[in-house]
Amino acid sequence: MSDARHELIRGLIRDVPDFPKPGILFKDISPLLADAEGFRTSVELLAEAAADLEADMIAGPEARGFIFGTPLAQRLELGFAPIRKPGKLPWTTLEETYELEYGTDSLQIHDDAFQPGQRVLLVDDLLATGGTMAACARLVAKTGAQVVGALFVVELAFLNGRRALSDLPTRSLLSY
Repeated sequence: MSDARHELIRGLIRDVPDFPKPGILFKDISPLLADAEGFRTSVELLAEAAADLEADMIAGPEARGFIFGTPLAQRLELGFAPIRKPGKLPWTTLEETYELEYGTDSLQIHDDAFQPGQRVLLVDDLLATGGTMAACARLVAKTGAQVVGALFVVELAFLNGRRALSDLPTRSLLSY
């Protein structure tokens, strides 16, 4: 789906070659965040993409999941739960460890972030391989809540991240 609003957002995402290492073409959302109309439009489009998912809460991983997840939660009149790196949350947490290309990483959430059965929508800026968001989904499930979908501003389709999220409705505003 592409219209003038999607093209506005696409025009505000900057390509940065060889970042963070040679051979990578980084999709920089900083110009999108700096443009009030573009940022507002991206949140509006995320809200439209979420309309049929009937979420009770929004959750997103640090840091860019916070950037898009909190205004989306406000727009949808829902609460937001942060998913953080270990040691960043002040309350009792649940943890999920997941594989990276070289090694592992972990994410945590407060153990009382959701009520059992609550419908949680995951939000992040970018879908690449899907490993982080799949770990987020497993982490939310540990609370007894149900993940109803995953939303992204940008998807790097050539990395096949949807495969890691195959059991979730997965939607992105832009695909490269």
